[in-house]
Amino acid sequence: MLTFEQKQAIIETFPTLTKKEISLKRLNYHFEASLYEKSIVVEKLHPNGNGFVFIGDLLKYEKEANDKGLVNIRDYSEAALRAILTDAIDYLSEEIDDSPVIEIWASREGTKLELEFNNRSWNIYHQRNLEESFGTREDAVAYLREEGFRPSK
Repeated sequence: MLTFEQKQAIIETFPTLTKKEISLKRLNYHFEASLYEKSIVVEKLHPNGNGFVFIGDLLKYEKEANDKGLVNIRDYSEAALRAILTDAIDYLSEEIDDSPVIEIWASREGTKLELEFNNRSWNIYHQRNLEESFGTREDAVAYLREEGFRPSK
């Protein structure tokens, strides 16, 4: 586990984050260029090593995040901390594109599924019914391939 000082040093390598001291010697780090009302990326970084990173509704972190979109970074490695901070900053600086990307995938039996990117998620639909949802295209494609689907021509 990284120490408070190590986490602080890693976080401070991100020049777009601004440190703000809060109570009990804890720190918040804000992303002032956020396109959304939410600007705190790192919340309540505590001298005991505990702290949270805001990742909103990114499906990549859905198993780790609480209902407020926060992930506890207490046991994160340096690489994992850098990755989640990058994802959090990208999340807050990304304008949501409302125009969906749709791909048709077919099985050998002729069943067709739609892979659609919409609102930060890769969703798989069968006859407009949602079957699965993924945080990355790679995960969605891996699922489709495992289920015997290939891109339709």
